[in-house]
Amino acid sequence: MISTLEQLRALYAQPTERAVRKQMDHLDAYCQRIIALSPFCVLATAGDEGALLDASPRGGPRGFVKCADAHHLLVPDAGGNNRLDSFTNLLRDPRIAMLFMVPGVDETLRVNGVARLRDEPGFIQRFEAERQLPRLVIEVRVSEAYLHCPKALMRSKLWDPMARIERGELPTLNQIIHAQTGASAEPESQDDMLRRYRKQIVEEQGEG
Repeated sequence: MISTLEQLRALYAQPTERAVRKQMDHLDAYCQRIIALSPFCVLATAGDEGALLDASPRGGPRGFVKCADAHHLLVPDAGGNNRLDSFTNLLRDPRIAMLFMVPGVDETLRVNGVARLRDEPGFIQRFEAERQLPRLVIEVRVSEAYLHCPKALMRSKLWDPMARIERGELPTLNQIIHAQTGASAEPESQDDMLRRYRKQIVEEQGEG
C-alpha cells in the first residue's frame, strides 16, 4: 500500500516543466473561449471538515457559465432535486473545482478557486437574457486554471458515436430508484420522464 509521497513518487516520473508552467492564476482568452463553448461542467465541493466530497454535473446552453472577467466566473442555478448539496457545502467551505467539457473536443479545462453564493440583483441580472432568472449565482474567484490533456477522453472514446451505449442496456432511472428506495408505486416510464424534463428545460431556457 502506498502511504507516503516518497513511495508514490517512486512509481512516477517528475512532471515536465510544461505540465507545471501551464497552470495560471486567471482565465486567459483561450480559457474564456472554452468556457463560452462549453454546455457542461462538473462542479466539485467539499463541505464540513471530514465529510465526503461531492461532484455535481451542471449543464445548459453553451456558455451558460459566464466569465465576468479574467478572475471571476458566474454559475447560475437551475432546477434540480432541491437537495442543495453543492450550495450547502459552499456555505461551509468555499473551495470549489470545475471541469469544463466541449462536445467533440477531447481537451478539458480545469478551474479551481473559492466561491460565494450571490443573490444580489447585479448578479442575477447578468442572466436576464435567459427565460428564467436564476435564484442565485455561484461567483467563483479563480485561483488556478489549466488545460487537461486529451488522453482520458481519447481512451474513453466519449464523443465517438460507435462507443455509445444503448439506453436499453440499463433499467430506467425510475426503475432503479424505485428498487433502491423500496417504492411500491408504478415507476414513471423513461419516455414520460424525458418528456417531463424536456418541458421543464423549455420553460427554463425558452427552447423550441
